[in-house]
Amino acid sequence: MDGMIDDNDKLRDEAEEIREETAAEAPELAEHDLLAELQQQLDDANAKALYTAAELQNTRRRMEKEMADARSYAAAGFARDMLAIKDHLDRALAAVSDELRADKTAANFLAGIEATSRELEQVFTRHGVSRVESKGQPLDPHKHQAMLEIPSDDAEPGTIVEEMQAGYVMKDRLLRPALVGVAKKP
Repeated sequence: MDGMIDDNDKLRDEAEEIREETAAEAPELAEHDLLAELQQQLDDANAKALYTAAELQNTRRRMEKEMADARSYAAAGFARDMLAIKDHLDRALAAVSDELRADKTAANFLAGIEATSRELEQVFTRHGVSRVESKGQPLDPHKHQAMLEIPSDDAEPGTIVEEMQAGYVMKDRLLRPALVGVAKKP
C-alpha cells in the first residue's frame, strides 16, 4: 500500500515538472493557470463572505431574542420583590376574625386592605404574573418545592395536599416556587 502512495506521489511530481516546463514555452497555459488561481481566490472569497453573512444573521437573531427576553422579563426582579407584599396582605386578611369583620371601623379598614390586594393582583395580571396551581396537582419540581410529606388516605402519593406559600410565574418563567406539602401513604 505504501508503495502505491509513493508511486502516486512520484507521478504527481513528474506531471508537475512537465507542466512547468511546458508552461514556460506556452503562454496560454500560463494564462489558464493564472485564471484558475484567480477563480480559486474568488471562490474562497465568496465562501468567506457567505460564512460571514450567515454568522452576522445568527448574531442579529440572537441579539433580537435577547432584547425581546429583556423587555419581557425586565420587571421580574421587581415582581419577585412585590410577592412579599402580596404575601403580607394575604396573611393579614386571613388573620382577621369574623368578629373583627363585624366591627364597622375595622370593616372599612379591611375594605382598604382588600382593595389594595385586588389592585396588586390586577397589576400582576397586566404584567403576566400568575399564581402557580398547586393544591390537588401532582408535584412538579419545576413549579413546586416540597417542604413536607403528609400521610393521607384521600390523595395519591405525590399529590399536593397543602400549600404553605403560593408560587408565581411571569409568562413562562418561574419567579418563585410554591412551598407545598405532598401526600404520602399513611
